[in-house]
Amino acid sequence: MENTETISKQSYKQSYTDNVELSIFNCGHECCQPGYTWGPGVRDHYLIHLVVAGRGLYQVGGVSFPLQPGDLFLAKPNQLITYAADETDPWEYYWVGFNGACANKLVQAAPFTDARPVHRCKDPQMIRDALFKIYESRGPEPQCEALMTGYLYIFMAHLMKEARDIMPSPGSSSSQYVLAAIKYIQFNYSHDISVDDIAKAVGVSRSHLYRVFMSNVGQSPIDYLTNYRISEACSLLKSTNLSIAEIAVSVGFFDQFYFSRVFKKVKGIPPSKYAATLEKEHS
Repeated sequence: MENTETISKQSYKQSYTDNVELSIFNCGHECCQPGYTWGPGVRDHYLIHLVVAGRGLYQVGGVSFPLQPGDLFLAKPNQLITYAADETDPWEYYWVGFNGACANKLVQAAPFTDARPVHRCKDPQMIRDALFKIYESRGPEPQCEALMTGYLYIFMAHLMKEARDIMPSPGSSSSQYVLAAIKYIQFNYSHDISVDDIAKAVGVSRSHLYRVFMSNVGQSPIDYLTNYRISEACSLLKSTNLSIAEIAVSVGFFDQFYFSRVFKKVKGIPPSKYAATLEKEHS
């Protein structure tokens, strides 16, 4: 068991930011007490932890993931999560919390999926150093915020490289089709596109696109498209004063009521309530 003298927490929380593109909410390092638990609860930002020692358990979407040194785990905004340190070998971890207009795109390129929100690092020391650099650059001055954000980009670049390393080889037509489809979605989600359009754009049948998405991404093309659109809608709700009808059109829904039904199915609450929650947080 950890000696209580080694239990410590070093953290930094941003109180305000002008950076709507990418902003760090908090970061730090903690040697947890045995059994220390957070949740069940939700965060209003993306949160990534790196376990560097000890063990613990991460629960999300009704699934439990036992974690050990070298594991990363991701929490997305408004996901109901719980994480707990082991009772006899409590974990030590570094973390960073962030959000912003381009946060979703960065996370999409990281080695996480909805079905697998954890990742075993290929180079945990490099990831650890990158996270520590974010914390080391903390401070209220504008140059500190810029430096922290810069190191966050470097951290995410390391994760992107790890994601690329675990993808099927470049020669795999399966991964090429998925990457082409994701790129097509990212550039065309605001238009009235269908799964048939995506399949046609990458040159495969609808059924084959479904199979390669399920094997590579862990979800169907339509679910990926829907989740991407709703994530973009959440970003617009947070960073603009557009009406719900305007946001619906902006992310590819041309029926406001259908958009509201889909939003509620994905997020658990309708967009109007989600927007009201954001207003309450910033009032």
